[in-house]
Amino acid sequence: QVQLVESGGGLVQAGGSLRLSCVASRIIFTINAMGWYRQAPGKQRELVATITSGGTTNYADSVKGRFTISRDNARKMVVLEMNSLKPEDSGVYYCWRRPEGTPVGYESWGQGTQVTVSS
Repeated sequence: QVQLVESGGGLVQAGGSLRLSCVASRIIFTINAMGWYRQAPGKQRELVATITSGGTTNYADSVKGRFTISRDNARKMVVLEMNSLKPEDSGVYYCWRRPEGTPVGYESWGQGTQVTVSS
């Protein structure tokens, strides 16, 4: 069974930075698009950033210029660098993956890591 294990969440003041990591196991990492989603209390889960197997990135408008997603295929890891954090960035951040070329429903999720940004 696919495992996605996140780490790096925590409490930070507005304007600060955090680095989230997700290590995958039991998958062929290089054929997967990877990414991060987040969910704030009372809100739907939303896309933060994704990265394809070829390194093409996509970001939510709200995080462009502040967040950077990257992947390390040798370590089966995807990283989200978050800078200039705002209180509205708070939520549970989930690591996501889907084998490229497969439809919705083939994705997997991590357990999530809490990010709290205080004002």
